[in-house]
Amino acid sequence: MSALPTAFYGSDGFMLIAAALVFIMTPGLALFYGGMVNKKNAVTMMMQNFFSAGWTTILWVFFGFSLAFGPDIKGVIGNGHYFFLTHITPSTMYQGNHVISLYTFMVYQLMFAIITPVLMTGAFADRMRFKAFIVFITLWLFAVYFPFAHWLWGGGFLAKWGVEDFAGGIVVHTSAGFGALAAIFYLGHRKHIKPGNHSIPLVLIGTALLWFGWFGFNAGSALRVSIDTNVAFVNTMEAAAFAAIVWMFIDYWRTGKWSALGFMTGSIAGLATVTPTAGFINPQAAMVVGIAAAIICHAAVDFVHKKGWDDSLDVWGVHGIGGFSGIILLGIFGSAAIYGSNGLIYGGAAFFGKQVVAAVFCAIYAFVVTYILMWITDKITPVRVPEGAEESGLDAYEWAEVTYSEA
Repeated sequence: MSALPTAFYGSDGFMLIAAALVFIMTPGLALFYGGMVNKKNAVTMMMQNFFSAGWTTILWVFFGFSLAFGPDIKGVIGNGHYFFLTHITPSTMYQGNHVISLYTFMVYQLMFAIITPVLMTGAFADRMRFKAFIVFITLWLFAVYFPFAHWLWGGGFLAKWGVEDFAGGIVVHTSAGFGALAAIFYLGHRKHIKPGNHSIPLVLIGTALLWFGWFGFNAGSALRVSIDTNVAFVNTMEAAAFAAIVWMFIDYWRTGKWSALGFMTGSIAGLATVTPTAGFINPQAAMVVGIAAAIICHAAVDFVHKKGWDDSLDVWGVHGIGGFSGIILLGIFGSAAIYGSNGLIYGGAAFFGKQVVAAVFCAIYAFVVTYILMWITDKITPVRVPEGAEESGLDAYEWAEVTYSEA
């Protein structure tokens, strides 16, 4: 085994911790979503999240890592060089910075691949068969996530053009958010909706885990210990805090009541929106991003409700619009003095234009392709549960377990 550079040990250790932080976000999301759905569907909702931890890992080590980060094929996808994790040894260095191992980079990126498709589960809660879910996320990873990761982070055509996405505004949130919108249009409305959240404490715990893990999500995306690592950490905290408080006060101004769910939703909106900007903007801009996230995402959620779209847990309004807005805001506030390119306020009009074009293109792509994949899945196996199962609950219909046993 060849000698490793001295810088390897600190950065590689940090990245393994960051990977673990990102992983904890998946069970955090399971609790966040699981507490928001009716108790008769909570096992189904939570197992969709946990299932991805197993299934996506298999797909990633077999094919996904190589398709996303293997040697580039005409800017579109990676080749099969790393299929089944071949051509990698413990001392193989990640060529992007030469201070972390390729194994560590692979497993860190795996955690993003695990959580991204299950962000969509909150949009089609209460009405999708689990078998169809397995087929759908398999197709979606190959047709949407792996290409997006390559285009932005794996040396694909958007990266070569100069588009930036620090930690997943397009790759994670726009892809999942606009994919979720397509899914709810295809699936249609729930026929039996019981309003309210079955366990606010579960949502609180889930939010805490998501917020905690997001430091690995954003600061870890520096892929080393450096100046932009601590900038991303600070910006992540600021944006989440500003968005949570602003969202809660908007709810109070409109209803005269405080809302724990509003605070938590606002924090997630702030985190999603700051994600693409985290290591590229200064802390003052991060404050603005957090405030903007609350206002824009709150308006998007209101729009969905007024239109009558059945986005069960507001995935498009929070993640889709949050990630999309963050890409645009990066085009405005990006600062080369920190890292990356100058945004519009620093004279980077061309960079701003590229960010807008990329966000619009990827949102349309995610929506159209996801809709097609839903149709294909429906031809392979029925997507929706029967109406009777929707009324009695998906847990009783598909699982041998229930959320709470009757005393």
